[in-house]
Amino acid sequence: MTPAINLLKKNKVKFDVLKFKHDPNTPNYAQEAATKLKLDEKKVFKTLVIDVDGTLFIGVTPATQQVDLKLFAKSVSGKKAHMAEKNRAQSATGYLLGGISPFAHKKNIPVIVHKTAQDYDEIYVSGGKRGLEISICPQSLMAITRANYAVF
Repeated sequence: MTPAINLLKKNKVKFDVLKFKHDPNTPNYAQEAATKLKLDEKKVFKTLVIDVDGTLFIGVTPATQQVDLKLFAKSVSGKKAHMAEKNRAQSATGYLLGGISPFAHKKNIPVIVHKTAQDYDEIYVSGGKRGLEISICPQSLMAITRANYAVF
């Protein structure tokens, strides 16, 4: 079990776990999950660690789109955003890149979810390990992470 799955179980959140064999040569983890699990790509969300003016945030966004870092910074009342350096992201979350989940980070990191998640009854996010996805309703994700919606 991963910390993400343990947290969801502890809080009695309804979710499903989906597993697939991860290809270490695949650079696009969320796209790989959508393809191998035959999921609707619009419902597969990637979890990104974004540095805004020196503070880390988690951005949960559709795997089919690129993040507008200027909009992301603006959504958290910041000025400048960039993707967090790999080691800093892994250290703060406790997960490896490609397996970073929106849940149960080592450090308290604010979570921002792309507002399109509201359009679905369920979305798919990383379960905390490469090759492990979680199916969850967006409202549960928002409640357990105390996230905010934004467009970025």
